[in-house]
Amino acid sequence: MNNNKRINMNNLKKIGLTALAGSLASISAHAAEMTVSGATVLTYTDEDASEVTGNPYGMKTNIGFTASGEVNGYTVSYMQTSADQFAGMSSARLSVDMGDMGTVAFDQGSGSGLGTIDDKTPTAAEEIWDGLDGLTAGGLVGTAGASGVWNYVNTFNGVTLNAAARKGSGTKNADGASSGAAANAGQGAWDFALTTDGSMLGVDGLAIGAGYGEASRDGAGATDDDHWTVFANYSAGPVTFGAQMSEISSGLSGATAEETEAWGIAFNINDNLSVSYGERDVDFDAAGGTTTTEKGEGVAVAYTMGSIKIAGNINEVSDNGGTVGSNDEMTEIAVSFAF
Repeated sequence: MNNNKRINMNNLKKIGLTALAGSLASISAHAAEMTVSGATVLTYTDEDASEVTGNPYGMKTNIGFTASGEVNGYTVSYMQTSADQFAGMSSARLSVDMGDMGTVAFDQGSGSGLGTIDDKTPTAAEEIWDGLDGLTAGGLVGTAGASGVWNYVNTFNGVTLNAAARKGSGTKNADGASSGAAANAGQGAWDFALTTDGSMLGVDGLAIGAGYGEASRDGAGATDDDHWTVFANYSAGPVTFGAQMSEISSGLSGATAEETEAWGIAFNINDNLSVSYGERDVDFDAAGGTTTTEKGEGVAVAYTMGSIKIAGNINEVSDNGGTVGSNDEMTEIAVSFAF
């Protein structure tokens, strides 16, 4: 009798240990490949005569971490970039690649949705509005933003869908935190971008895209903000020409609408040297019927030697932000080292 009990207890122990081992195996860590990359950029910046340049030299250092591995049959990847100091998380992204079902990600600053095509005009270095006062808001589309948003990416018959949505303001929340609503806005926004190359149209060297988005507004009489854009770039040998149109319509009563037309051309002189030129007009249509056109232009050059890149921009704008007589210009030279 005692022997039978002992045998039964041993069997129960075996069963228990086997179940425990199985449960431990199911939650064991999966191997992931992690890479570390970095870059340092040293810049010289010269402002226009109406501004005080002061010390024109600056530097930025980025450290990037990327990890990827298989979890339960899906490829899960994570990226994080820390700018200037390890204490500050510049951007991060957690993605789950589900194969034919697409990729779902939570984005904290890497770029999603309509914002990925806000300016697709070709340039050898920075955009023609870079470094100019007030221009980063005027004429650049994107409602959901790139922080605190859910992102879905998939390709259907050669057309890539990049969709984004957020609730509340577009901020980088730590775990267990919440952002509240966006300033002067409602509780959410969504947008998407559609892009493809010229293969489906039988035109080699063509890249086209379009996108749309809405951001909700609070308050009596307020409607949604509407953003849309379309672009087309065509490359023939060393030359790329591109054009883009965008519009932003605010849902606030009496607000100013923005309509943008831009074009650019870039030329690869050789494998190391490239130059570009672009122009951009932004019409600020006031509610009272007055329209002011902001006019900007810029030239850029870049030279690459292995992991070293030397680039320069000269950008200028008149009637900046729709304000008559408000002009600005900027010259920047940047030397970057990738490692």
